[in-house]
Amino acid sequence: MQRIVLASNNPGKIREIRRWLAPLGFEILPQSDLGIPEAEEPYGTFIENALAKARQACRAAGLPALADDSGICVTALNGAPGVHSARFAGDPCSDERNNAKLLALMEGVTDRRAHYYCVMVLLRHANDPQPLIAEGEWHGEIVHAPRGTGGFGYDPLFLDPRLGRTGAELALEEKNRVSHRGKALARLAERLSRSAPE
Repeated sequence: MQRIVLASNNPGKIREIRRWLAPLGFEILPQSDLGIPEAEEPYGTFIENALAKARQACRAAGLPALADDSGICVTALNGAPGVHSARFAGDPCSDERNNAKLLALMEGVTDRRAHYYCVMVLLRHANDPQPLIAEGEWHGEIVHAPRGTGGFGYDPLFLDPRLGRTGAELALEEKNRVSHRGKALARLAERLSRSAPE
């Protein structure tokens, strides 16, 4: 199997990414398994942060590296939390605190539109001038109270109106078909099947 270091320690992301890439012959190694610390994410765009994370993991491991940067963008909050989704409520970061802050900010707001965004970046080596890049979006709205016990992040608050369920109410396989990360991974998997990393 082709080994790829994953520049993430998020158990939910690790599960979703392994489900997509293991059938293609890729062994996904979380960076924490190799003693690689989390990279700084100082940038204002998802793509710059994903590239920074992939580049650090690639250099440290000497292996191809995959990183994603993703978050939820709420229309009424001018796109926030955006790139700050994971630490929206500050440190220590937790899904519960982030969700509570979002609900507080959305109190009394009638425009509940939001979308998840994900960009995946794969570097074959640290100086790869042509990284594989794939994006995905998932459009929906913010509910007034958490629903469901699955998923992670803002999934209990994010309703897919077409399905009538939140991300936390979807089975993993169903979520992978409709989610931002699922769409980005499907596009990445398609590109990898045509051009495997060296």
